[in-house]
Amino acid sequence: MRASIRTKIIETCENKIAAKGADVGLSFYAFFANKNDDPELLLEVAHWWIMEMKLDHFEKAMKIKALVSAHQ
Repeated sequence: MRASIRTKIIETCENKIAAKGADVGLSFYAFFANKNDDPELLLEVAHWWIMEMKLDHFEKAMKIKALVSAHQ
């Protein structure tokens, strides 16, 4: 996965955790605007989330942050 999206995922997770607590869940759509302006990047993250990590649709932000941080 691109370094730029890894950074955005970590920042988004940190912001969600700060706003809603350690148990907050999110999907991979949380890292994108409500429009499909970069379908290749969306598919890249979806592939990582679904095929590589075998994650459910919603996962804890703490878990996602840890996974992304470990694979930098």
